[in-house]
Amino acid sequence: MLFTFFKNAAWAFFALVIVQSSALSFTLEVTGNIENTTDPAKKSYLFTDKQLLAMPVHSITTSTSWTPQRKFEGVAVADILARVGAKGSTLTFHALNDYYIDVPLSDVENYHIILAYKMDGEMLKIRNFGPLFLVYPRDAAGPELNSPLYNSRFIWQVDRIVIK
Repeated sequence: MLFTFFKNAAWAFFALVIVQSSALSFTLEVTGNIENTTDPAKKSYLFTDKQLLAMPVHSITTSTSWTPQRKFEGVAVADILARVGAKGSTLTFHALNDYYIDVPLSDVENYHIILAYKMDGEMLKIRNFGPLFLVYPRDAAGPELNSPLYNSRFIWQVDRIVIK
């Protein structure tokens, strides 16, 4: 009887590990006015989580309208744009829930924004802004970034960017 309990517990643990591992995998699709593609038919570049995690890590320590000051780590949006050969002036970030927001290219240059996949060293999950959260250096940049306009650009659950 004790053997059956441990056997069932081991299977339950194994199933939980598989679910947790698969829950952490994600992709980011970049489409629109780009030169480099992984799918020429769709004119898109699909980043896997492994590819994004292998890119240089950048961090921003800041508060948001939803969090106290936290350390966010992720990929510089500039690095993503360079990889896909982006040509345009506007980036439309799309979230899993169909929310989207336009961000001018000048924000990438002026604020060095990142697509964060970690907060305080923990991978972001869908329930806490993941898999990717667009983060600005709100605390370091002065009052301009603490406004309704920029608060609307802190988009989470990002899964797609369209370059226009």
